[in-house]
Amino acid sequence: MKVGLFVTNQQTLDTDMVSALDDQIAMVHAARDRGWNSLLTGQHYLNEGNNKQLQSVPFLARLAAEAGEMTIGLGILLLNLHNPVYTAETVATLDVIARGNFLFGVGLGYRDVEFDAFGVPKGERVKRFEEYLTLVQRLWTEESVSYEGASCRLDQVRMNIRPVQKPRPPIWMAANNEPAVKRAARMADAWLINPHATIETIRRQIGVYRAELKTSGKPARREMPLIKEVYCARNRAAALELAAPYLLAKYRDYATWGQDKVMPDNEDFTRSFDDLVKGRFILGSPDECYEQLKPYWEELGVNHIIIRTHWAGMPLSSALASMRLISDALLPALHKI
Repeated sequence: MKVGLFVTNQQTLDTDMVSALDDQIAMVHAARDRGWNSLLTGQHYLNEGNNKQLQSVPFLARLAAEAGEMTIGLGILLLNLHNPVYTAETVATLDVIARGNFLFGVGLGYRDVEFDAFGVPKGERVKRFEEYLTLVQRLWTEESVSYEGASCRLDQVRMNIRPVQKPRPPIWMAANNEPAVKRAARMADAWLINPHATIETIRRQIGVYRAELKTSGKPARREMPLIKEVYCARNRAAALELAAPYLLAKYRDYATWGQDKVMPDNEDFTRSFDDLVKGRFILGSPDECYEQLKPYWEELGVNHIIIRTHWAGMPLSSALASMRLISDALLPALHKI
């Protein structure tokens, strides 16, 4: 089992972002020095509500200098918002910075404010996403590329900056609903399972994913990564006390953005925390967290868990306290799986 850290580049509006960056660097050091395997961060634009965030590409490039041997990755880049030449050259650059130890995570996105800002019309979002992902890979591997699209025209171009990894970095695709899960099976090296869904939803979608792999003639994937909200404390009551206010605020923001409306099973992130936590968040002592995580590898085949243990507004000391317990007691057990 590999274990990664999902670093929070999103903070409350009253946060000093220079200090917040220093906090995230401290978390990267804590993970690097205790043998965590990977480091990921995500992307949004035009944040709504009481938060703001650093952009993922420069943020991740800065953190790469602190990450040592950890794999770094975009988790995720909103692919259809960006010109594919920009994406291809930027990701190739990140792979060079990471010395070939990089993961390219992509996703469709769901917020109209972002699609509108980048001129991605309704009815074109999925088409553009699929075309851009294919085109980026062509730019990395082909000697001459021509393409005519709504926002990009290429006439026999050759991109000289190429990824270190051949033919390309691994592509992980985030997916919330069944059509997107099927797309991940067809077009990516791994489905990056989101932290928002309950285990019941993930259990059903794993079946959809594996069936689509078979239908598409694709082999079983070597990696099954999962992002998970995890907080470790001396016991469950302490974990709830320390993490619940920040987790609840995070999912209230998700509700404002409409994240729950693009998920299956009529999700509602405005529900009480007691309801929200069920089958979704991993909270408790290291032993309790281990038992809550066990079904993900025993039943579902997950072999790479990316842990988010810090949310906007949470003091660094609280996040580091959870990381210490994870490093001391949970990480060794997970690495034995």
